[in-house]
Amino acid sequence: MSREIMEFDIVIVGAGPSGLSAAIRLAQLNQQHNQSYSIAVLDKGEEVGAHILSGAVLEPRALNELIPDWKEQQAPVVTPVKQDKLLFLTAKKAFTLPTPPQMHNQGNYIISLGKLCRWLAAYAENLGVNIFPGFAVTDALFDGDRVCGVVIGDKGIDKQGQPTSRFQPGMELLAKQVLLAEGCRGSLTQRLFERYDLRNNVDPQTYGLGIKELWEIPPELHQSGLVIHSIGWPLDYKTYGGSFIYYLEDKYLAIGFVVGLDYENPYFNPYEEFQQFKSHPVIRSMLTSGKRIAYGARSLNEGGLQSIPKLTFPGGVIIGCAAGFLNVPKIKGIHNAMKSGMVAAESMFSMLTHHTETVECTSYPKNLRTSWVWEDLYRARNIRPAMRWGLWPGLVYAGLDTYLFRGRAPWTLHNHADYAVLKKADQCQSIAYPKHDNQETFDLLSSVYLTNSRHEENQPCHLQLKDPAIAITVNWQEYQSPEQRYCPAGVYEIIQDDKQPRLQINAANCIQCKACDIKDPTQNIVWTPPEGGSGPQYNMM
Repeated sequence: MSREIMEFDIVIVGAGPSGLSAAIRLAQLNQQHNQSYSIAVLDKGEEVGAHILSGAVLEPRALNELIPDWKEQQAPVVTPVKQDKLLFLTAKKAFTLPTPPQMHNQGNYIISLGKLCRWLAAYAENLGVNIFPGFAVTDALFDGDRVCGVVIGDKGIDKQGQPTSRFQPGMELLAKQVLLAEGCRGSLTQRLFERYDLRNNVDPQTYGLGIKELWEIPPELHQSGLVIHSIGWPLDYKTYGGSFIYYLEDKYLAIGFVVGLDYENPYFNPYEEFQQFKSHPVIRSMLTSGKRIAYGARSLNEGGLQSIPKLTFPGGVIIGCAAGFLNVPKIKGIHNAMKSGMVAAESMFSMLTHHTETVECTSYPKNLRTSWVWEDLYRARNIRPAMRWGLWPGLVYAGLDTYLFRGRAPWTLHNHADYAVLKKADQCQSIAYPKHDNQETFDLLSSVYLTNSRHEENQPCHLQLKDPAIAITVNWQEYQSPEQRYCPAGVYEIIQDDKQPRLQINAANCIQCKACDIKDPTQNIVWTPPEGGSGPQYNMM
């Protein structure tokens, strides 16, 4: 196939906080040193921010370094945190706990990360960066063993893989260096992990699934700047997770639930746990007379320092949540993602300018280890893996690690692969979840509608099965198809035809959270990018 070819000095895959920060820093260095390195940023969302979902509370440390006058430049960072609360929930009551120092948010801001990314994209374009939303990167280009660019997926291919009347072949973008900023469980990043064995001698990554809603609430219920987190009910004491409630500017409230994907029971349903959480008397009172206006979900890296892969490969580097820089005790990763992009940009600019490293930017991980990112992650490294012991032992250890060892214990706890801990159905009890009231709790399909997802129906299914038979012989027969429950968008459905079950994949429902790629017990499901521009259309998420 003949493809159009474009050449850039640097191609960045992903227009999230890390990718945009890297682009801005490169453009700033261009100006400071009178260079003209060309920079392109690609994003699979229809527009920048369309696939961005986060809580989110921003620690502005990296933003202060990147754009010191961001307030004068009217960045959408306008709601300072005024108060922190940590609640322990039982089925009917809520008890206030002391807020750990890692969760203190003085000086931080409640934001919409999607809005911030759109602002960063405009800032980058004003510096001469080329930003191309709506283009899904499907593969890398190679010159020998070196990555020398990326391939943008074709558009207008039907379900049988044949061109339609709207067919557009994807382009090839050549580059001296490629930065992978795809976010958690990026598809191209996963493939390069395998090709270059980048996860050798590091712990498996472990993940959480974050589910979020945005509400409009009456002025008398709104408390701008209030941050609430909770642990406990409705989760049992073996399952890691908790909630967040953030009061943004004006009339908006962000409410969400994060569940560790290392849960054991295949009948467990993260979406239903979230809906049940909202039925708690204290939580329900916050939503009274409110209106739900948006819904979404996204996986997040929780492995921390011991799960960070090798960060470089011939021809490129990995930045942001593609590598896994979330600080779990802080419940924050934006600052580290941005800083990693900035460090990568500075390392790469020096390499290109001085021709010191012609193939692999080995100075990037060295520079990152001497930055505040590494210290941030080092001191947090043992909190999440300790939670595998259960809620109470995990909290006791977290207290000791925080107050006694101050994050410098002379050991490092280790992570396990989430899919490997799932038990078979006959070893677990099924879970009966309460009915939805359509006031504070809602059915799944009405929630998916609020993601504003768009998906060309006549395209190949982007959710691939390595062996379709395993969906029934293993997933259904041994685990009762947990993909029906851990997917927060109703993508996977078991249909009984003449008493013979079959798996139906409703690919158009996919909101690209990546939970299926992570939690499938045999790793038989592989998430690949659908046609560029497909998926959710988040606005303020």
